[in-house]
Amino acid sequence: MRNTAKTTTLESKFPLLAVEHNCVISKDADITACFRVHLPELFTVASPEYDAIHSAWHKAIKTLPDYSIIHKQDWFIKENYAPDIAQDGLSFLAKSYQQHFNERPFLNHYCYLFLTKTTKERMRMQSNFSSLCKGVLIPKEIRDKETVRRFMEAVAQFERIINDSGFVKLERLTEDDIIGANEKQGLLEQYLTLSRTANTPLQDLALGTEDVRIGNKRLCLHTLSDTDDLPGTVSANTRYEKLSTDRSDCLLSFAAPVGLLLSCNHIYNQYLFLDNSDENLRKFEKSARNMHSLARYSRANQINKEWIEKYLNEAHSFGLSSIRAHFNVMAWSDDANELKQLKNDTGSALALMECKPRHNTIDVATLYWAAMPGNAADFPSEESFYTFIEPALCFFTEETNYQSSPSPFGIKMADRLTGKPIHLDISDLPMKKGIITNRNKFILGPSGSGKSFFTNHMVRQYYEQGAHVLLVDTGNSYQGLCELIKGKTRGEDGVYFTYTEENPIAFNPFYTDDGVFDIEKRESIKTLILTLWKRDDEPPKRSEEVALSNAVSGYIDHIKQNDEYPSFNGFYEYVKGDYKTVLEEKQVREKDFDLANFLNVLEPYYKGGEYDYLLNSDKQLDLLSKRFIVFEIDAIKDHKILFPVVTIIIMEVFINKMRRLKGVRKLILIEEAWKAIAKEGMAEYIKYLFKTVRKFFGEAIVVTQEVDDIIQSPIVKESIINNSDCKILLDQRKYMNKFDDIQAMLGLTEKEKSQILSINMNNDPSRLYKEVWIGLGGTHSAVYATEVSLEEYLAYTTEETEKMEVMQLAHELDGNVEQAIKRIALQRREKANSY
Repeated sequence: MRNTAKTTTLESKFPLLAVEHNCVISKDADITACFRVHLPELFTVASPEYDAIHSAWHKAIKTLPDYSIIHKQDWFIKENYAPDIAQDGLSFLAKSYQQHFNERPFLNHYCYLFLTKTTKERMRMQSNFSSLCKGVLIPKEIRDKETVRRFMEAVAQFERIINDSGFVKLERLTEDDIIGANEKQGLLEQYLTLSRTANTPLQDLALGTEDVRIGNKRLCLHTLSDTDDLPGTVSANTRYEKLSTDRSDCLLSFAAPVGLLLSCNHIYNQYLFLDNSDENLRKFEKSARNMHSLARYSRANQINKEWIEKYLNEAHSFGLSSIRAHFNVMAWSDDANELKQLKNDTGSALALMECKPRHNTIDVATLYWAAMPGNAADFPSEESFYTFIEPALCFFTEETNYQSSPSPFGIKMADRLTGKPIHLDISDLPMKKGIITNRNKFILGPSGSGKSFFTNHMVRQYYEQGAHVLLVDTGNSYQGLCELIKGKTRGEDGVYFTYTEENPIAFNPFYTDDGVFDIEKRESIKTLILTLWKRDDEPPKRSEEVALSNAVSGYIDHIKQNDEYPSFNGFYEYVKGDYKTVLEEKQVREKDFDLANFLNVLEPYYKGGEYDYLLNSDKQLDLLSKRFIVFEIDAIKDHKILFPVVTIIIMEVFINKMRRLKGVRKLILIEEAWKAIAKEGMAEYIKYLFKTVRKFFGEAIVVTQEVDDIIQSPIVKESIINNSDCKILLDQRKYMNKFDDIQAMLGLTEKEKSQILSINMNNDPSRLYKEVWIGLGGTHSAVYATEVSLEEYLAYTTEETEKMEVMQLAHELDGNVEQAIKRIALQRREKANSY
């Protein structure tokens, strides 16, 4: 008796037979090689790179034999960020950051490529011959082993061409990836449940003529299967208006509107069917002749004849391969109202591509079935249209969402599109890969651009990962963070120096713990004395440099022989006495080295002088073991003598850390203080620091907000910019008219310029954040969001009223800044929730 029931088992209809040698074998003897595709990140690809990716796909596809199918399948799944709040060692601010992003929704992207070898007959099959319509599927035998071998060779060539492009990477899927393993969901299982959540059970599949349902999820399908639905022109990329300016273009792939920009659960299927091109063209020749003979009966026939001839002319003139293509967007939801919204959103996305949105309600079941990984040969041929490889490739999505770095070290930033936290390594991994040759950073951002927020956020995370951080600040930007660390470590760390006349910063430049005066220490002393001796516009003569170098070396030998305690006073007396005798013996002329002038200029730093406290400290700054130190020198930033000298004192503290802390990460961040030390007399010192710090597992970071400073100072370019492989820029719209000068000074490419000028142009009003551009070595760059929790905001804030509120409450709580921040954050949340 014949079974008239409308239900059947999945096993009886399942079109796939087995997975062997990491290939899917269908019951119709089709073979499919499966790949995971790694695409470049969103907003990081320029026009030449899109062209290169397009060209790589084209070259690779040309290697495949006739009757092959390229099926690229992009999954876009709504997920929620799940932080590991329970992990050990998380600080108060790190926990608040993770809690702030807990359950943050974002759209995740997974991309796969399936290369299928089928037969001529299968390529011609229509929807009424789908395996869904057959009673029983009897496996066929693969008879031509040579065809299989040639196809697998072509697949290997395809993979090599794509991977050699340097932009897209193919990774072969294993048997476990395809069919799953213990506690691991395979790709087929994910497709049949439309879920990537582990242990999702298989549910009923309702594959009707108008309604397709997977469990409770209903499908909404839009297709591009007719040339009438396509735009007049296509391109490898398109301008994204929301992040473009009249001076710059932000580019995305042509199909980006149905990719990451379509914020819902959906799969974007892209098919290319490689028929025999010559046979296709012969068929069109015959069709053109028929149309010509029927032209007198219908103007439509005449027009069709012209279109066919134009297609043939293109194919023969440029040697193009005639292929068929099809593209569809499958969105789903278990909510009827949301499904209506999905239909509208998908239609709008296709309209942005200048395509005619066609909501398909007839072939949903067969198209869903054919999109099963490895089952592309079951695709109904009437749903495809004829084209060439190059225009068809324009419908491929070519970018993915931001990816976290695999490096254990790094900082947390956020995806600018969705706000998902990204783990970003801008120091170690780029060094290992050869993208950068040093870890130094140059940060440029005008006032109010979020510069201090970003630097606070970065140095806090460096500190929490074991780095020694030394900050030179001129605006109390790091006071809150420093006080928080001080309270947490009970005064063991978080040292905050601010210059006052009662308690000035002082040190002894001639002191060393171990009594060793290496080249670096000697150069440091010479640079300091040279700064005290000569004005900025008065470069020393060669003879004066030699005399000073001999004086320093002579004094060092003197204290070693006589076992004297080193000090600036001792050096002054040595030059006045013993070294004067040496000069007289050598008959050094006054015009070559004016000793009297030298002693006269340095007299204010000798005992009894105005600044005798500066260089004759009898106690050393015990900062070697302190991991977070802030020197706040706002009080003397305009003092012509104290500012450069105190800055060098600070440099000496860092260089001592640099030399003595082996295998420990060190970071020195200099805010506006670099202006004083980047002058003619100090240029060599800065060059030395920026060139040498990388050898000691360290990084020097310079922060500035005045664009004129970097444009007008050649010293900065030579010593800082050229030795900073990581450049960080914040909102530059204030400098839009000067940006060409900035671009030339920093050596930015057109792509980098476009990224920088897109900063903060399309920020999500529901999130509070500022964007920042990070460029590495001139080759890798992207814009990220600096989004922090309310607790971090209160620790980083530079707003005077907010800072005073935190410090005043902390004072009432016996100096407990953490408790003060917690209380204020709680009050603000309660106030916000009450509205």
